[in-house]
Amino acid sequence: MAASLYDIPLKKIDGTDSSLAAFKGKVLLLVNVASKCGLTPQYTGLESLYQHKQAKGLEVLGFPANNFGGQEPGTEAEISEFCSLNYDVHFPLFSKISVVGADQHPLYAQLVKAQPTAIGDGPFRERLAGYGRKAENPSDVLWNFEKFLVNRKGEVVARFAPDTTADNPALLAAIDAELAKG
Repeated sequence: MAASLYDIPLKKIDGTDSSLAAFKGKVLLLVNVASKCGLTPQYTGLESLYQHKQAKGLEVLGFPANNFGGQEPGTEAEISEFCSLNYDVHFPLFSKISVVGADQHPLYAQLVKAQPTAIGDGPFRERLAGYGRKAENPSDVLWNFEKFLVNRKGEVVARFAPDTTADNPALLAAIDAELAKG
């Protein structure tokens, strides 16, 4: 049996050891983020979502990744500073990881296995294809800012396409449904 999501070793952006066990009992929104992406302004909405729903049990967790177009080239210190200065990010950020490919982090391998398709997938995938960018495997993370929703038991319950913003009604409904389960 695969290890629980809570058991997978992670590092916070400051280099300290961590895991999702630190957030056990919370609803989690895991997002692979990047500082130089056309979707980077989503940091604003993600921070707002975090501020409005953290007291109800939501944690937004950012995982910088440089897998798509070299859009997260910075060091952990540079990423942290960028997020703080440009978007006033307070939600937890983790060390840079790989979300696709041979060096895919075990966390993302498990997330993708649990939810192989994203809600809202299609328009963004088609737009990327127009630029000659296609995922090797249809279940791969497509681009920066893809979102995985994990319930209070540590189960992946939904996955949302990269262009699904933090104020998207389907995303909010899914988060609120999980928060309501207390």
